[in-house]
Amino acid sequence: MSALVSVLERPLPKIRVQAAAGALAVASAVVLPQIVHWAGAMMGVGTGLGEMLLPMHLPILVVGLLVGPWAGCAAGLLSPLVSFALSGMPGIPMLPLMVLELGAYGLVAGLVRSAKRPVLLKVIAPQIVGRLVRGCALCAVSAMLPGVALAILWNTTLAGLPGLVCQWALIPLIIMMLDRKAIQQGEEGLLDA
Repeated sequence: MSALVSVLERPLPKIRVQAAAGALAVASAVVLPQIVHWAGAMMGVGTGLGEMLLPMHLPILVVGLLVGPWAGCAAGLLSPLVSFALSGMPGIPMLPLMVLELGAYGLVAGLVRSAKRPVLLKVIAPQIVGRLVRGCALCAVSAMLPGVALAILWNTTLAGLPGLVCQWALIPLIIMMLDRKAIQQGEEGLLDA
């Protein structure tokens, strides 16, 4: 396989690589929010910084794009559960919404990974689907007050806009760096192991 082929255009890696990448994504999705919440506490904004930067979403999108839909979906479903078990975050009301949203993020990112589209569109598509899944879950939970659910979805999307924009910048950069590393390593590439 040519080293000039993007990591997103290569065949899916072996199952053990997918499992390892998924586990690393779960660990990252647990640790990154803790760091961001700690920084938010130091700045006096508490968990607001996490709600703004969406640190749990980043590793899920990356793992879905790099190793496919099943690892991405599994990491997305497990990350909020592991985080809650270890830290109590996200809180009980948000936990099921985060599980569904992040599961959708990872699944859709994996499904679009080899599409002949710019990486930015491969990031935006799962973000849209994930937010739609979250919105549907909110509406289902609050069937008696669907307007409230839509307002919550709108407000959390607006609050998280800086995080979405950071993902638009960081994920293509990560993919570009991995592609460059694969070219330097020659024919074998990074994710063929």
